[in-house]
Amino acid sequence: MYHTMTIAGLERRLPICRVSDDLYIGAFVIFGDVELTCACARALLERAPAYDYMITAEAKGIPLIYEMARQSGQNKYFLARKGPKLYMRDILDVAVHSITTAKEQHLYLDGEDAALMKGKRILVVDDVISTGESLTAIEKLVEAAGGIVAGRMAILAEGDAQNRDDIIYLEKLPVFHADGTVRA
Repeated sequence: MYHTMTIAGLERRLPICRVSDDLYIGAFVIFGDVELTCACARALLERAPAYDYMITAEAKGIPLIYEMARQSGQNKYFLARKGPKLYMRDILDVAVHSITTAKEQHLYLDGEDAALMKGKRILVVDDVISTGESLTAIEKLVEAAGGIVAGRMAILAEGDAQNRDDIIYLEKLPVFHADGTVRA
């Protein structure tokens, strides 16, 4: 089963995947789709509020934030990592529960990046916002670093996230029943 939708002017077929017996989602994977990544980056930048830096969570947001930085002429963006790396120092750490991940995860921010965020307007970017748990975790990292959340952006808002007035997104992504019909 697939859900067909238009995103940033491009039509894509999203496979419908089981999350639980009564919840199925349209799997949006931007990896490998250069045309879609470029179009979404351009469309989000047209709607972006004023900011100094951008941040996303590892991993699906990486091609998007890279392309947004490239198109906007920025040479720096931040990445909330799913695991600490040897080169990271003075690491900030927050827990996150995501709809697409079965167990608790953590997001980590390098201390050098945190120092650059202090007092700066930080734009939080993601591919899909659903429950908002990943978004909240990234915001906690930004705030712990002394940064100011300038805005929240995503390509798609899924489920209840579509009703939030604090995020900017390109399209609504419905959730589905087991038979592929859209849940109300």
